Amino acid sequence: MYEQLETPAVIVDLNIAEANIGRMAAALQTRGIHHRPHIKSHKSAYLARKQLEAGAVGITVAKLSEAEAFVRAGLDDILVAYPIVGREKLSRFARLHGQARMSATVDSVTVAAGLSGVGATSGKPVDVLIEIDGGLHRGGRQPGQDALDFARSIRDLPGLRIRGIMGYFGTIYRHADGPELIEAVKHEASTIRDTVELLRRDRFDIEIVSSGTSPAALMAEHLEGITEVRAGNYIFFDASGIGLGLAEERDCALRVIATVVSVPLPGKATIDAGTKTLTSDKAHHREGFGCVVGRPDIRIVGLNEEHGMLQYDPEMEQLRVGDRIEIIPNHSCVVPNLVPVVTGVRNGQVVEAIPIDARGCNY
Repeated sequence: MYEQLETPAVIVDLNIAEANIGRMAAALQTRGIHHRPHIKSHKSAYLARKQLEAGAVGITVAKLSEAEAFVRAGLDDILVAYPIVGREKLSRFARLHGQARMSATVDSVTVAAGLSGVGATSGKPVDVLIEIDGGLHRGGRQPGQDALDFARSIRDLPGLRIRGIMGYFGTIYRHADGPELIEAVKHEASTIRDTVELLRRDRFDIEIVSSGTSPAALMAEHLEGITEVRAGNYIFFDASGIGLGLAEERDCALRVIATVVSVPLPGKATIDAGTKTLTSDKAHHREGFGCVVGRPDIRIVGLNEEHGMLQYDPEMEQLRVGDRIEIIPNHSCVVPNLVPVVTGVRNGQVVEAIPIDARGCNY
C-alpha cells in the first residue's frame, strides 16, 4: 500500500498504463486508423509522450490552456476539440497557430469566421473539422443535410481549410452490454459515414473522419470509414469502464490510496479521500463512488469534500483506524486535475513523480 506515500495519494501503475497504450495502438494500427488521444484524461506530457511513442499522430485537447501547456512541453500537433469563441481566445489560438500544427473544430459561422481571421491574418490557413452532434446535443451540427449546409456556408471563408469532420457520440455510455455497445458503435460509424458521403459528393475534400470515445475505439473493427479516433479514458480505465464491461480491475491503472481515519460503528468506516480526491461523478452502471481493489464487499457509499464513507458486513470484512485501501475511482479522467503530481509505480514500488502539466487548465 506504498507506506512511504501520504494519503490520499493518487498513483498510476505504469505497467498497466503502458499495456493499455500498447493494446490500443496495436488494434488501431491493424485497422489503419490513426489515434489522436484526448489528453484531458491525464493532462500529463509524460504520459502523452508514451502515447506518441506508441504511434499516436498528435493529441486532442478540450481547452486552449491545455494546448498552451503542451506546446510549452514541446508537443506540436494538437486538435482543440472545443469551440473557440471571443477575441481573447482567438488571440491565444493565433499565438499557438504560429508555434505548432494546430487544428480546431467548428459548428457555427461565428467560430468559423473568427478562425478565418486568424488564418487570413497569419497567411497560414487554419485547419478545421466540422463537428457533428452525436446525440448528446451539447454541440455540433446535425448529421446529414444540416452539416452539408453549414459546410457550404463557410466554404469560401479566407484563411480556413476544411479538413474533415468530427463526432462525439457520448450516448454510447448509456449501453451496458456487448451487443448494445457494438450496435452503438456501428450506428456512430454509419451516421458519420453518411455525412461524409454527402460532403464528398459536394466536392469537399474530407481527409480526416474523426470519432471519439474509448468504447468505440476499443471496438474499432466496427468503425468502417473512420480514419482517426480520439480515445482518452482507455489509458487508465475506471469503475465506469468496469461497469460497461470494457475493463476489469487489473486493467485500471489509476488508483487512489486512502487511509481509514474512523470506524464509528460496526460495518461503517471513514477514509481520508472525498470529492476533492475521488470526484463526485457517478459511474456508468455501477452504484457507489469507486471500487475497493480486491475487496468487493466494501462499498463507498458517500463522499464529502474530505471524507469517504464506507459500508461493509462486519462478519465478512474488518477495517481498523490506520488501515489503507486502494480505490479505483468512478471517473479517472477527473482525478489528475485534482492533484499537482501523480505517483508512478511498478511492481509495487514507487518509481516516478509525474507532473500534471495541464492541471487546472480549464479555460
